[in-house]
Amino acid sequence: MKSDVEKLSPTRVKLSIDVPFNELKPHIDGAYKSLSEKISIPGFRKGKVPAAMIDQRVGRGAVLDEAINAALPTFYSQAAKDNDVLVIGRPNVEITELKDNEKLTFTVEVDIRPEIKLPNFSQIKIEVDDVQVSDADIEEQLQDLRTRFGTLTTVEKVVAKGDFVSIDLVATKDGKDLDGGTANDLSYEVGSASMIDGLDEALIGLSVGNEKSFDTALVGMPADELGTVKVSVKAVKQRELPAVDDAFAKLASEFENLAELKADLATRLSKLKQMQQGAQARDLLMEKLLSSVEIPLPDEIIKDEVNDHLEKEGKLDDDKHRAEVNEEVKKTITREFLLDSIVKAESVAVNESELTEYLVRAAARYGMSPDQFIKEVSQAGQVTTMVAEVARAKALAQVLARVDVVDKSGNKVDLEALAPKSEGSLKANEK
Repeated sequence: MKSDVEKLSPTRVKLSIDVPFNELKPHIDGAYKSLSEKISIPGFRKGKVPAAMIDQRVGRGAVLDEAINAALPTFYSQAAKDNDVLVIGRPNVEITELKDNEKLTFTVEVDIRPEIKLPNFSQIKIEVDDVQVSDADIEEQLQDLRTRFGTLTTVEKVVAKGDFVSIDLVATKDGKDLDGGTANDLSYEVGSASMIDGLDEALIGLSVGNEKSFDTALVGMPADELGTVKVSVKAVKQRELPAVDDAFAKLASEFENLAELKADLATRLSKLKQMQQGAQARDLLMEKLLSSVEIPLPDEIIKDEVNDHLEKEGKLDDDKHRAEVNEEVKKTITREFLLDSIVKAESVAVNESELTEYLVRAAARYGMSPDQFIKEVSQAGQVTTMVAEVARAKALAQVLARVDVVDKSGNKVDLEALAPKSEGSLKANEK
């Protein structure tokens, strides 16, 4: 097989492929075998019909058609590999010449990942925030500790923001109770906006024994419909916070006094802010690259993804939403093209331990066990996507290590020193 590539645009190519007939023969043999199992001819068992009888019954052209349809993906994939073309999207195939027992010639037009000229990362300079731990930062941490060790006390008062209430909820639609729409003895912090839209507004001003109904959107209902929720107040509680003193330091930590606790909080906050410098440097590098690197985008791929998204939402005719989705798709593809070009340039590979570590962290974010998450990812065919995300993060970290990162005071930031050190640390380029 011979092939060559013609660049039609930065994101589209035309592959011309010539296949000698001897390379097509195994596929022709397969076509005869397949057809012999489908047709019935008196005197011959299925699967044992001679080629000559198949030609007589369905025609040599039908055999060639089946053989070519089976062979095209193989020859097309090989041609893309031979010409170092990273194809994306659906190919448009045209048979340009077919001479029986001589050759097959066809062309394929397809979108590709563009060639992106990356900068010299060692010449890039990025400025991040200084590491500063203020008294206010420490006080905020102390307040969080006080909240954690606070106690709830029942009070007789009108419900206000910041109170904790015990409530019953009943959800209805057009006067009929909804399945699973009743909940009793729920504990809720008023003002947290963590349960149902409109609940905070309904609760404020009520007292124990009061109830109030309000209309709101409910899970499982159409977006343009509202249900009715009745909330009943059973108890009102206030959180009492411990005093900030040496006794509190002993209660809330391993330290003997408040001064030691504050010093430890300052150290922890300093380390956290240093880690945030690394995240900020990564984000600023991406911003810089996206604004300075030319990244051509394939129009057809964007159009197809936008249409697929809108079709699932039933909003193909919503021009305003189409424009919004179009911009989001462009941003996503631009980011992926940029990161994938870095992956290729850095020859990044992902090993099993790196993928496993990523999946375990992702499972925790979704509140699932690692085994359950990995099973669902595998069933959904998303493992390849996960591998790509790990490779992109790894590649970005590699080039970020070559960037000159300083804080606003001019001090160099050592990103390597911020990387976590553990036995399970990632190993680069291990297959």
